[in-house]
Amino acid sequence: MTAPAYTLDAADALRLLRDGELDVEGRLVDASNATLYCSVALDGVVAACVYKPIAGERPLWDFPDGTLAGREVAAYLVSVATGWDVVPPTVMRDGPFGPGMCQLWIDVEETIDIAILARSTIEPLRRMAVFDAVVNNADRKGGHLLPVADGHVYGVDHGVCFSEDDKLRTLLWHWRGKRLTEEAMGVLVGLREDLRGSLGCRLRELLTDREVLATQRRIHRLLSTKRHPMPDGDWPALPWPPF
Repeated sequence: MTAPAYTLDAADALRLLRDGELDVEGRLVDASNATLYCSVALDGVVAACVYKPIAGERPLWDFPDGTLAGREVAAYLVSVATGWDVVPPTVMRDGPFGPGMCQLWIDVEETIDIAILARSTIEPLRRMAVFDAVVNNADRKGGHLLPVADGHVYGVDHGVCFSEDDKLRTLLWHWRGKRLTEEAMGVLVGLREDLRGSLGCRLRELLTDREVLATQRRIHRLLSTKRHPMPDGDWPALPWPPF
């Protein structure tokens, strides 16, 4: 049977992505790196997914070559730790063009205008703004917001996250300088503890020690200020193009 991504249990989705048979059906031509639309099948369950092989990553001046797929998986691990379900299930696996990131495809609610959504102040976006501050997302475009029918909003394309340097570029500045919610503060406290344990160990398999330490410092700063970050005048605040 064909399964919509968001209806799958997380453990089942990860097993499907990791162990299923991957069949490339097309390419998303607007993406700057090789981004392949695929089906993945296991035990009679079929779902759509995105496969980004490391071999298809375009070199960047500010991120080490061949690291973008690992950053996508790291973002998923942080998303799971927050409990906010920001990032769709994501794994690292081998595929037709070598190892890469494989992520469950999300069917968006087509009636929602992304430009209007990106300007809104709904709670899923406020949580995403905190998540982006933690992972240091350098590219939160409007097109990376995936709203679904139940009101949830997923975020995708996290290959340029976790830099040691502050690189937050996002459309989600609506809460800049505002106090963090009590929920966000609790989540950040939990992340701080998780990074000292199993989450930190798993992230070090995907990132450098210094990048993990920088993530810890960003969490400490958020907890100390108790506020959403402000744009940094030394770095462009908005991604380009924004959509």
